Amino acid sequence: MSADSLVAENRLDLPGGGFWNGHWQTDGHWTDVVNQEDGAVVGRVIAATATEVDSAVRAVAAEVRRRAWPLWRRREALRAASTTLAERGEVFARLLCAESSKPIRDARAEVERAVETLRLSSEQAARLAGETLPFDDTPRGAGRRGWYTREPIGVVGAITSFNDPLNLVAHKLGPALIAGNGVVLKPSDHTPLTALLLAEVLLHSGVPRSWLAVVAGTGREVGQALVAHPEIDMISFTGGYHTGAAIAALAGPKKLLMELGGNGPVIVLADADLQDAAAAIVDGAFTNSGQNCLSVQRVFAERSRYEDLTSMIRARTESLVVGSKSSECTDVGPLIDEKAAIRVAGWVDEAVRDGARVLTGGRRDGVFYEPTLLAEVPGHAKVLRQEVFGPVVTVLPFDGVEQAIKRANESPYALQAGVFTADLDLALQMADSLDFGAVMINDTSDFRIDAMPFGGKGKRSGLGREGVRYAVESMTEPKIIAIRHGAPGSRSCADAGHLSVGGVMAE
Repeated sequence: MSADSLVAENRLDLPGGGFWNGHWQTDGHWTDVVNQEDGAVVGRVIAATATEVDSAVRAVAAEVRRRAWPLWRRREALRAASTTLAERGEVFARLLCAESSKPIRDARAEVERAVETLRLSSEQAARLAGETLPFDDTPRGAGRRGWYTREPIGVVGAITSFNDPLNLVAHKLGPALIAGNGVVLKPSDHTPLTALLLAEVLLHSGVPRSWLAVVAGTGREVGQALVAHPEIDMISFTGGYHTGAAIAALAGPKKLLMELGGNGPVIVLADADLQDAAAAIVDGAFTNSGQNCLSVQRVFAERSRYEDLTSMIRARTESLVVGSKSSECTDVGPLIDEKAAIRVAGWVDEAVRDGARVLTGGRRDGVFYEPTLLAEVPGHAKVLRQEVFGPVVTVLPFDGVEQAIKRANESPYALQAGVFTADLDLALQMADSLDFGAVMINDTSDFRIDAMPFGGKGKRSGLGREGVRYAVESMTEPKIIAIRHGAPGSRSCADAGHLSVGGVMAE
């Protein structure tokens, strides 16, 4: 799908290759965004310089300090953007499919989620309220009354990855804007067009032009300039652990909200519905070619049912349609680029050399890597220890629930886990022992709704929680107002003996 065809069909109508300083940018170093399947140019963006990032940040910061953006206008702008995104859903889905690696059916599903994310963001207006404070609960609070409000943190620097190029951007922009912050967004190098098109919708829906900037470009120049900028008050980042660690080192004393990946384990007990578990595992492992922080990567099957479950997973994996992402029939498309496919192939080959067995898949063709099922993988292998971010899943037997929990918890990631069993009491006990940010019972690690507090329980999975409500909380700070009354030199009603009402002294 070329840029020309998108423009001809009114699917790509961006007025510029970047947006900052309140207007669309048309002068600068233009760079192509290509479809990895055929090398066709999908569109072009301006690769911002560090100087332009500085200008963009300072312009947003100045506007945020200069004037307030009323909450009701924020609510209406995000509600309108959600409606417009739904109306233009097919436009966004086709652009998303063209520049990312998502098959068209998955792209449409992502658009639906982003519509909901913006709607949820608008509804957070009702939650941006504070509380009165119990000053009279301590002797030191005598003579004081007060409250706190929730105030915007200032300017949010947002950095997103390629795997959900629309909904991840919505999860940064929606909460930041409803909270009253300005935002400077750096989208993934691979998928900047979808972000720019969403920015156009937000601006058209009423977001003030000086409260938002979108700067495309490399992480080395644009990302570093954004993270280190003194006018950025918070960084919200979704991406890999090593990049997150570099951001934390560079950012200095800024607030950080970071989702850094996972290594999703799923435990299947002998009493589980194996057909249901197998279907969920295959879907959770291979959607978007496994390029998902929640992807199922490790499956632990109780030994008495190991062969049966493995056989079912294998059969379902082999029935998946691998093909062009533009085809309505495709289940598994390409990886984001050939470098990613080569890396995944290398990890699998390394595991095989160390004794792993490929049950199905295990072959690369350019940017495509077949959905792959592994067995007998040694514990030190990268495909078990690290985040594969590709279409690879391993099935391992276990003896006893305690062993399964121990092996699941051995990962350096702690994002989400899944448990399949008919015994709800046992499932709840396991959930208490699994050291993850979320445990899905009779489902896989690959489940999320956009309203839940999403994030890892420490380790390499990140800092803080996303999910619209929880991101809004992170992107605001309480501001306390305290009134001291009855102070020396003031006249209180109790001491005066008289009360003036309407200018008349009353006894």
